[in-house]
Amino acid sequence: MSKRVLPLSDQQVRTAKPRHKIYTLSDGGGLYLEVSPAGSKIWRMKFRQQDGRTNRLTFGPYPEITLAAARDKRLDARRLMLEGVDPAEHREEKKRKALEKASNTFEKVAREWHSNKVPTWSERTATNTLRRLELDIFPEIGRRPIHEITHAELIATLRKIEGRGAHEIAHRQKAICSSIFSYGIQIGLLERNIAVDMKDVLKTMRGSHFAAIDNDELPAFLDALRRNEARMLKPTQIALRLMMLIFVRTSELIETPWSEIDLEKGEWIIPWQRMKRGKLTVNPDTTDHHVCLSRQALDLLRELYAITGGGTYVFPNQRDPGKPLSNNAILKSLERMGYKGRMTGHGFRALVMSAIKERLGYRHEVIDRQLAHAPRDKLSCAYDRAKYLAERKMMMQAWADYLDSL
Repeated sequence: MSKRVLPLSDQQVRTAKPRHKIYTLSDGGGLYLEVSPAGSKIWRMKFRQQDGRTNRLTFGPYPEITLAAARDKRLDARRLMLEGVDPAEHREEKKRKALEKASNTFEKVAREWHSNKVPTWSERTATNTLRRLELDIFPEIGRRPIHEITHAELIATLRKIEGRGAHEIAHRQKAICSSIFSYGIQIGLLERNIAVDMKDVLKTMRGSHFAAIDNDELPAFLDALRRNEARMLKPTQIALRLMMLIFVRTSELIETPWSEIDLEKGEWIIPWQRMKRGKLTVNPDTTDHHVCLSRQALDLLRELYAITGGGTYVFPNQRDPGKPLSNNAILKSLERMGYKGRMTGHGFRALVMSAIKERLGYRHEVIDRQLAHAPRDKLSCAYDRAKYLAERKMMMQAWADYLDSL
């Protein structure tokens, strides 16, 4: 018959004095208080594992862990044992998971999310997304375990971006953070996406188009360009004039290699892989884009070939000819002309769409195809190739002549 152990009292635990050797005070059920010669008191529990071997749990020091708290921990351990779970192994697993959670910082999870997304993005989107995170988000909450980040921390991070006037970037970063938190939920690191709840914490932005002048302002713009050309590098002058003459997207213009242009035939064909819709990961448009060149546009390209024709790019970067011209060069030139906030590289496309319809009377479908907008259906696409190319060539020459007349 096993010896009956009387439970300890609070007074016994409180008044237990140190001795020359370590000794214990048992509370029953495997729980005991270990008193060291230095006077420290530690709660421990002895239990038998399923293989018959004896093991111990440490619950912590007294008085931080009271007698009542130690008994609660004993009860939790005994419940686990009844379920066939080793309480020591259970504790180690909890520690491991806690350490794993703590190591999954926002930055670590965000980079993992980014790596998974890269195959579905264009190179530019992947680079810009990570760069913005590194600039705006990681310095603020990147080192924090993702499951510990609070609403207040994320709001403060986003409002810091908003505070410097970057309202659009703040809204974009909020959406990116929401995607990262959603990914964290999917891989089991947290249970709630705090960014989803933040519908009104940032200032509401009105939808807007790229800044663009209207038809009536075109003569004054051309005059400003003439007056400022002496302050620009020749390739930049030609880039601005070509944007008006052929109105491709800014990236499609400045990233053009000379290999796409045949000056003898007067042809410029942009491979579909470089076009906006060609970069789609789902159902990309695999149609090469014919840039119809007027006599004036061809003359500018021939003039430019004498300057940059020995390199890869039509518009090489001044500092590193192995790279294309920066979009910022276009924006800075427009700024020096006095058109900051009033005109952008993309704005030429909006200007031309309305000007050609209103002043030259060409059909919307012809202009739309020259802008490389997607046809609505396969039949329209086939008709584009069959007929619109000839009309577009006529339209582009008429547009160049109209600009000359101004």
